[in-house]
Amino acid sequence: MSRVRNSALRPFARIFAADAIVRSAYQMGKTPVLPLFAAMLGASDILLGLVVSVSTLTGIIVKPIVGFLSDRQGRRLWLLISAGLFIIMPFAYLLVSTPGELFALRLVHGLATAIFGPVSLALVAEMAGEGRATRLGVFGLARSVGYLLAPVSAAFLLTHMSPQLLFMLTGIIAAIALVPLLALERGSTARSSAHAGDDHSLRYLYVSFAAALNSASRRPAIWVAGSLEMMVNMAAYAVKAFLPLHILAASQSGHALILAGLFFSVQEGAHMLMRTPGGMVADRYGRLTVIGVGVLVMAGGLFALPWLQGDMVILGAVALGAAQGLVFPASLAFVADQSAQGMGTGMGLYGAMRNLGKVLGPVIGGIIMTVGSFDDVLVSAGSLLLGLAGLLVVIATVRRTRRTVRL
Repeated sequence: MSRVRNSALRPFARIFAADAIVRSAYQMGKTPVLPLFAAMLGASDILLGLVVSVSTLTGIIVKPIVGFLSDRQGRRLWLLISAGLFIIMPFAYLLVSTPGELFALRLVHGLATAIFGPVSLALVAEMAGEGRATRLGVFGLARSVGYLLAPVSAAFLLTHMSPQLLFMLTGIIAAIALVPLLALERGSTARSSAHAGDDHSLRYLYVSFAAALNSASRRPAIWVAGSLEMMVNMAAYAVKAFLPLHILAASQSGHALILAGLFFSVQEGAHMLMRTPGGMVADRYGRLTVIGVGVLVMAGGLFALPWLQGDMVILGAVALGAAQGLVFPASLAFVADQSAQGMGTGMGLYGAMRNLGKVLGPVIGGIIMTVGSFDDVLVSAGSLLLGLAGLLVVIATVRRTRRTVRL
C-alpha cells in the first residue's frame, strides 16, 4: 500500500517542485524589478501599466488554446515548452533599450505562464481522485511560495546588481525546473489514444479546437466557477491596485508605507494557510458550499475595510486572504469534476476568465474612483459579491432539488 501511495505522490511532487521554481523565478523578475526597469527606460505611466499587465492579457487568449493542445499532444510536452520560455526569455532583457521593446518582450514572456498554468492544473486534477480539492489546494501553495519570497529576494538582489543581471538570474533559476519536469513519466502525461491518428493540418486543428471550446462552454461548472473567480479577482485586484494609495493618503508617515506592504504579505500568507484546509472542507462538504462561504467572507472584509483604521486594516487582509483560500481550490475542483473529457481545454477557459477579472478589477475600480472614492470601490465590490453569494444559494438549491427528484 505504501509503495502504491509513494508512486502516486511522486508525479505530484515533481510538478509541485517545478511550479514553485518557475513561479518564484518569474515573480522575481516581475515585482518590484519590472516597474523599476520600465521607468529606467522612460516608460510613461500608461505604458508602464501596460508592461506590467500585458502578460495577464496574453493569458486570456492563449490559455484555452494551449489547454486544448495539451489535451491532444500531452501535458509533458507543453510543460517543457513553457519551461523553455521561462529559461530563455529572461536573457532577452539584455537586448531591450526602449519601453516599446520591453512591452513586446513581456508579451512573449507572458506566454510562459499562460502555458504552464492551465496545463499544470489539468495534470494535477487528473492525478487526484476523491480528494481533488485538497490536492489542488496543496498545489496552490507552490505559487504562494513564489508570491511570498520572490519580491523580497528580488528587492535585496537589486541592491547588489542591475535589473538586467537579475533577469538573467531568474532564467538560470528557472532552468532548475527541468530536473523535475524531465522526470515526469511520458505515459502519465501522454495524449489520449483517441487522437493518435488525427490529421494535424491547421484547418483540422481549428475545427477541433472550435468543437472542444464549444463542448467546454456547455459545461455549467466552468461558467459558474469561472464567473465567480472573475468577480473575486476583480475585487482582489482592485484592492491591490488602489489600497496602497488609500493608506498613504491617510498618513504620509514611513509606517504607512510599511503597512501598505504588510497588508499584501498578510493577505497572501492567509491565502497560503487556508488553501489546504479550504480544499479539505470542499471535499467533505461540497464545492459550492465552501465557495459561498468564501465569497461571504470576502464581501465582509471589503465592507469592513473602510471602518478599519491604522494597523487594524490588517484584519481586512486576513479576511480577503482566507476567502481566496476557500474559493480557489473549491472552484478548481468544481471545474475538474465536470471536465473528465478535455480537462486542459476546460482549465484553459476557466483560467482565461480568471485573468479577465485581474484586468477588469483595476480598470473598473479606476472608473469608480473618478466619480467617487476608494470606499465606493470597496462597497461596490462587496455588494457584487453579496449578489454572487445569493446566486450560489439558488444554484445549490436547484442542484439539491434535482438530486431529490432523481431519487
